Amino acid sequence: MSTAAVPAGTKWWSGGKSPFNLSYGKMMMWYFLMSDAFTFGAFLISYGTIRFSANYWPDPNHVFDSAPFIHGGAPLVFVSIMTFILIVSSVTMVLAVHEGHNMNRKGVEKYMLWTIIGGLAFLGCQAWEWTHLLTGEHAVLVNGEIVNMATTVKANPWGAAVPGMMHDGHAVTTAGPVAFGGFFFGITGFHGFHVLSGVVINIVMYIKTRLGHFDQRGHYEMIEKAGLYWHFVDLVWVFVFLCFYLI
Repeated sequence: MSTAAVPAGTKWWSGGKSPFNLSYGKMMMWYFLMSDAFTFGAFLISYGTIRFSANYWPDPNHVFDSAPFIHGGAPLVFVSIMTFILIVSSVTMVLAVHEGHNMNRKGVEKYMLWTIIGGLAFLGCQAWEWTHLLTGEHAVLVNGEIVNMATTVKANPWGAAVPGMMHDGHAVTTAGPVAFGGFFFGITGFHGFHVLSGVVINIVMYIKTRLGHFDQRGHYEMIEKAGLYWHFVDLVWVFVFLCFYLI
């Protein structure tokens, strides 16, 4: 059995250098983000399947129509503010990575701090939204009529059947509000956990930057890897925003 000769000068990859021109850390971050994208994708596909097979579904223009000091009449205003905050934090992260490429420690510190503030602001907005949805009044659209879920189902506005309601001659089942509440709090909570994790990571990166650890290493690759994660979180929010707040 003969073996093909290897041409002189050919260098095979032996683990010392990545064939993809990426560091090991960056490659593993991309693998993690890809697997995480599959998880979010499975959740959103499940949501879409239930959403378009249910007898009725809450109208986002009536559910998400409030903001701090505004009780109704402002559909999607608050979530638009949340989205804007997250997008701005993504911009500040890009600037932090850029300053890291230039080995500018002060610039990295400044923009990482703004990114952290943006992440905390988004989490604060989400906390207010959850509190409002769990304790306030919510409306759904059934047969063209706005029905208050909080007063119709006193025990739990997001669960149980809606007594006495009919849709196309059939009793309204629990497929609508139960699934909506479960998917909404589950997926937005899962995303919020990612934002919280990103804020913690960014705080660690900020502290390490102030201590000069990256200057000692001679590069700011860790800031870039944290930036990849943060941009992923922002991208996922675009799909969550589309599925829950617009459709």
